[in-house]
Amino acid sequence: MPQKTLADTLAARETVYVNCGHPMCCKSTKLDIQALIDRLGPDHGSMHDDLVKIFACSHCKAAGRDRRPVFFTFIPDYEGQ
Repeated sequence: MPQKTLADTLAARETVYVNCGHPMCCKSTKLDIQALIDRLGPDHGSMHDDLVKIFACSHCKAAGRDRRPVFFTFIPDYEGQ
């Protein structure tokens, strides 16, 4: 079982961004956690190693750039604390 699941992330009301690691791009996109749960299931892990395999930068692909690893930014729900 993963250390932290998508359901845990949703329950904690965390905001998650996926960021392109290519220096010519650096695009950042806010993830819809509920949509990920609908697609992958609530018990799917939400840690870097769990998500990195399913994301790639579509902007870099369209521009013909080489694929670089993506990384994630998790922002806690500070208002709820």
